[in-house]
Amino acid sequence: MAEKYDVAIVGAGIAAAGIGAQLAQRGLKIVLLESEDRPGVHSTGRSAAIFVQNYGNDTIRALSRASFQYFQNPPKEIFDYSVLGDRGILFVANEAHKPHLDELLAAGEGLIPISVEQAIEMMPLLNKEQLVAAAHEPNAKDLDVAGLHQGWLKQIKQNGGEVRTDSEVLSGSNASGHWVLETKSGPVEADKIVNAAGAWGDVVAERCGVRPVGLQPKRRSIGVLPSPQPEQSMHWPMLVDAGETWYMKPDAGQFLVSPADEDLVEPHDAFVDDMVLAEGLFRFEEMMNFEVTRLEHSWAGLRVFPPDGTPISGYSADQKGFFWLAGQGGYGIQTSAALSELAACQLMEVELPTFAEQWLVDSLSPARFEH
Repeated sequence: MAEKYDVAIVGAGIAAAGIGAQLAQRGLKIVLLESEDRPGVHSTGRSAAIFVQNYGNDTIRALSRASFQYFQNPPKEIFDYSVLGDRGILFVANEAHKPHLDELLAAGEGLIPISVEQAIEMMPLLNKEQLVAAAHEPNAKDLDVAGLHQGWLKQIKQNGGEVRTDSEVLSGSNASGHWVLETKSGPVEADKIVNAAGAWGDVVAERCGVRPVGLQPKRRSIGVLPSPQPEQSMHWPMLVDAGETWYMKPDAGQFLVSPADEDLVEPHDAFVDDMVLAEGLFRFEEMMNFEVTRLEHSWAGLRVFPPDGTPISGYSADQKGFFWLAGQGGYGIQTSAALSELAACQLMEVELPTFAEQWLVDSLSPARFEH
């Protein structure tokens, strides 16, 4: 016999855990249905996240601003510490990418132009022969993705929620005002469904008789290099090419280097394209007085975008009780606190948070794809 819930959440990454924590603490009986053998495998568990106010469009920036206070002072009964840490970002440009840096400076908030000499003082490995301009964003923060994700999963369980792994949703039907889901671990009944399945969001929608919205999974690759100055580099800022052709984040005596790839792929367990990574490492090496001689390891993850690049949060018009929470792209971690709270209120049809102005709610609505 199927277990009955108020809400079944498909997925167990950061989006699913965030809305699950919100709903569970509000007294709803919930279950997370994860297709893999553990939560957060494909995107959340492969994120080198950093909180950057200057990322994204107006919707992303509004959600990021609203998330910041939560990250800075998370609930003490769930988190023992702030999930933010000091880092800063150094945007750098060669001659070809200087116009991109000028655009960033014109549009960004809290971005400070600095001299080449100041940039090299912050990052001693920069190549003075290549570097022509730089800007510093001192308020960019490291974001403890694993700590945040595990904290919300803990909150779900403390409030009586469940997390089921190896529970891929095979089909779903809405009968007599509630949903019946067939999963690999058995049937589940729920009054409402949240589709937080990441790259598989459209697949889940179709299995539940809902029109897909055109989600676009894109691969992002990371190569891990040993730092030539492990202790000193722990305090260096993240480096970002103003032309968005590579970035590097210091991490525990290593460099996490990405070619900033966004190759459209089918939903799958992502793997690195060696040629794409090699090209990104070459561009990084050109800007540095640092020869890449050894790659310690590498990985790839999926970032999932709707066609217009703005996340989706709201009920589908196709099927009663089917709620979209998808398409957070590369901004899913840094917007997660605010988006989780907003989505929970939308799902429960209660008063929205004060930051949720009407334009913001409208910009997230799945109605823009359901013509």
